Amino acid sequence: MHVNKIFLNNYRNYIEQTVEPVDGLNIFVGANAQGKTNLIESMEYAALGRSQRASKDVELIRWDQSSAVVRLSYQKFGVEHSIAFELNRQKPRRILLDDQPIRIRELIGKFNVVYFSPEDLFLIKGSPSNRRRFLDAEISQASPAYFNDLLNYNRVLAQRNALLKKIKDGVASSGGLALWDEQLANFSARIVVKRLEVVGKLSSIAGKIQSELSKGSETLAIDYEAKGVNGSNFGSGLTDELATRYHNTLNRLAGVDIARGTTTIGPHLDDLKFMINGRELRAFGSQGQQRTAVLALKLSELEFLNGETGTYPVLLLDDVMSELDSARRIELIDFLKRNRIQTFITAVGETYFDHDLDAAFFNVDNAVIVAR
Repeated sequence: MHVNKIFLNNYRNYIEQTVEPVDGLNIFVGANAQGKTNLIESMEYAALGRSQRASKDVELIRWDQSSAVVRLSYQKFGVEHSIAFELNRQKPRRILLDDQPIRIRELIGKFNVVYFSPEDLFLIKGSPSNRRRFLDAEISQASPAYFNDLLNYNRVLAQRNALLKKIKDGVASSGGLALWDEQLANFSARIVVKRLEVVGKLSSIAGKIQSELSKGSETLAIDYEAKGVNGSNFGSGLTDELATRYHNTLNRLAGVDIARGTTTIGPHLDDLKFMINGRELRAFGSQGQQRTAVLALKLSELEFLNGETGTYPVLLLDDVMSELDSARRIELIDFLKRNRIQTFITAVGETYFDHDLDAAFFNVDNAVIVAR
């Protein structure tokens, strides 16, 4: 998979810009606040239909304009495709796949990316919500069915929480919980079983990469922590059994949930735990070990998506070279070149790259991108 062309019109600080990258390393160099991250963000947005940096689509529209366009053409398995987003301050956005309108659930998995930013270096020490967001984005790109289950789960969860608050306030009966409990239990089980499967694969891949990066001195393992039920013993064939356990636990905790006005168990509260040489990385790992583990995790994303979809995703590296030491930078570049992964790298300067590096360089200055 690789991007052929990116077109931005009134997106963030861009007035109108076209970029034609190479099928390899693409390095965008410029001072801060010139638009490098905005370019990277546009590709993540095209893949997932959302941005990590914007809570609303209108934030993506250039401040003095009423509409914006993001259009991306790419090749997957030798076939040309296009994705376009038409944003408007007064209307709902339009998503077009090969010039045909689609919904967000039809978009996920069509164009895959792995996004690595300096904020990801805090993935291990950050909040559980960040780790869940990482995991959900990863699985959704490989499994549209999972993304659909996730949408349905969040919808049912919102309905159940609304009812819990009404029961707490004395304006609704607890008898209405039964309908939502059954649905929530079923979606919870499907989500957790899939997460367990994927975490097992990521743990295996990341463990091998961590060992390579540390010259065999470190072993990395990733565990999934299910809130309220023990999901670690459930495989893909035991979804019904796990659903029953969720249903029973929801019934048992109904009084607690009513008192708090919210659902206190479920995949919306689950977490990942990282272990280095048998010890919890978050509590006992050095900063170097944590950064190596995050790099191993990002590289395992690439391998996982390649294994699940049959092609490597596009890699987006936003200003991370300055955060990695020389050895990790060399290992990362070698990995990307060895596996022929199309990569977009942003950097303030060129000191992190060899002069003879086989890459396309672009200058970014005041939202104008010029190929060298």
